[in-house]
Amino acid sequence: MTEIIGIVGATSILIAFLFNQTGRWTNDSFVYDFVNAIGALLLIIYAYLISSYPFMVLNTVWFLAAFKDLVFRK
Repeated sequence: MTEIIGIVGATSILIAFLFNQTGRWTNDSFVYDFVNAIGALLLIIYAYLISSYPFMVLNTVWFLAAFKDLVFRK
């Protein structure tokens, strides 16, 4: 189960990145920020479960940036 959480989280962030790079989603679109936030949250959980604290810090920052954009829409 732990590995599935990590795979889904990483895949979510990768999809957001690829869709942004190909122009399907813009940096300020709700879906882009939402998928990034969910992916980062899952990776925070994954990092906690495997005791990878540097990875947890990285994804916490990633989550906070995406969450900020969700709350404070442009």
